[in-house]
Amino acid sequence: MATLGLISDTHGLVRSEAVEALRGVDRILHMGDVGGAEVLEQLEAIAPVSAVRGNTDHGAWADDLPMSLTLDTHGMRVHLVHDIDTLDLDPVAADIGVVLFGHSHKPHEEERDGVLYVNPGAAGPRRFNLPVSVALLRSGPKVEFVTLG
Repeated sequence: MATLGLISDTHGLVRSEAVEALRGVDRILHMGDVGGAEVLEQLEAIAPVSAVRGNTDHGAWADDLPMSLTLDTHGMRVHLVHDIDTLDLDPVAADIGVVLFGHSHKPHEEERDGVLYVNPGAAGPRRFNLPVSVALLRSGPKVEFVTLG
């Protein structure tokens, strides 16, 4: 069974706990606020990475990151966007099974109209009293949140 590693809002920090949680995944999906090319390079050492740009991702390194991305990967059709409020398509009409987003730093899982919406939470610097987390997405689709540190 394929496993996708979900990560968001690293803001330039790749925690060792995130590396351990993502080790062994088939692909990593980053939902923005990456914080620098070095973050993507560190994640690429674990598995192939697809990422979208977040509202804090600026500069030449971020120019190649799309604002949103739809992938057919490991038997799932997924759509990545940083801020769910900028979702620019109808997932049902586009035959999207999973919408992945970040921005709020809050882990979230919800199904609406047969579409699974997942925010893995933030894996970077702690914000307020929110948990630091990533998530694993398996065929089904099934989500497992992993709290870090």
